[in-house]
Amino acid sequence: MPTEESSPKAASLVGQEYEVEVGPVAHGGHCVARTGEGRVLFVRHTLPGERVVVRVTEGREDSRYLRADAVRVLTPARDRIPAPCPFSGPGKCGGCDWQHVKPGVQRRLKGEVLTEQLRTLAGLTPEEAGWDGTVEPAPGDKVPAGEVPAWRTRVQYAVDESGRAGLRRHRSHEVEPVDYCLIAAEGVSELGIERRPWPGMASVEAVAATGSSDRMVVLTPRPGARLPLVELDRPVSVMRGEDARGHGEQTLHRVHGRAFVRERADDRTWRVSGGGFWQVHREAAGVLVDAVMRGLIPRKGETALDLYCGAGLFAGALAERLGERGAVLGIEASKRAVQDARHNLADYPRVRVEHGTVGRVLPRTGITEADLIVLDPPRSGAGGDVVRRLAALGARRIAYVACDPAALARDLAHFRTAGYVPKFLRAFDLFPMTHHMECVAILQPAGKSA
Repeated sequence: MPTEESSPKAASLVGQEYEVEVGPVAHGGHCVARTGEGRVLFVRHTLPGERVVVRVTEGREDSRYLRADAVRVLTPARDRIPAPCPFSGPGKCGGCDWQHVKPGVQRRLKGEVLTEQLRTLAGLTPEEAGWDGTVEPAPGDKVPAGEVPAWRTRVQYAVDESGRAGLRRHRSHEVEPVDYCLIAAEGVSELGIERRPWPGMASVEAVAATGSSDRMVVLTPRPGARLPLVELDRPVSVMRGEDARGHGEQTLHRVHGRAFVRERADDRTWRVSGGGFWQVHREAAGVLVDAVMRGLIPRKGETALDLYCGAGLFAGALAERLGERGAVLGIEASKRAVQDARHNLADYPRVRVEHGTVGRVLPRTGITEADLIVLDPPRSGAGGDVVRRLAALGARRIAYVACDPAALARDLAHFRTAGYVPKFLRAFDLFPMTHHMECVAILQPAGKSA
């Protein structure tokens, strides 16, 4: 969505209420509606077709659109259910967007969002993108209405001034204290973060590794505060974080235990340092590796790139399948992740991991061709310059892993201009109860069958 700018002299409409008919779902966890005067509203906590009373949460008289919450439901949709989480709702925790929606319908709504993003930003129908229109649940996540899968293995709790742990409200720095989080994985919940005070802390991140018993907490204190004695319900490693706002990657210091956790995926163990990137859904790493490898069909002896490679998950999967004559180059901007990737891939002599941004490092490598490319860019996407450089390498297949459907669609448009089109696309609901999803698009040169 665009950034809204308003004149500081325009009167605020925050708190104003309207009775509206709700229109289609939009990217970002809300639906579109209009006031009687035709003003556009992006409304949370509602469903298409409902008649609701909304209360404006952001916007002024001269704003192009307003943000609002549905505070009273006059005509509910048949797919509405009571939110299982007591901390979900207008003005409460901002972590989940769709607690009030049946799980299967959440996936349908995400499919509608992806369809719209492909159409408007890439000029593609689902058929042209090679997508069957479904958003696939992860193993174990297909639950009845009223139940919530406990999937999130990393939860960052904010701490209010009284020392109570909670979660941020939507588009706010305010903390909503919680007694528990329904989407937190069992390994996070059993630590009991919410059941003890955290005086002087700004945040507490809890990490529960998948495939090992490793648990970690990262404590970030407020300026001048000391770390409390950590006594949780399970053994944990403890790290101290420093506020990194405006200074790039957060600096971490080991206080107790290991400075990393051991994750398990693709029949290997992966070291991931505190604060390092790893998919937060307990099944996500395995699901995405499987989708990428099925799409690329690696052949012995090929060369491959793993861009935005993190701890080296896709690079390792490629190296295993390409064999002794194959070669893989990984590129990653996070120093901490590069260290993890080099450790994780040390037993593959023909794998190299370079530190830096893709746009700067790739030209310096001197690489002019590659057989396979995997890219898993940040939420903003890869962008036209990177896409054009990748297309010039002539790969027979490219796997694009996307956590944002709008960025995916924009980059698919760039790829099409550069001569690459989707062979097929899959979408996965790896963030149940939220508006987020993960996609894997397999691209090949236009007019060729690979």
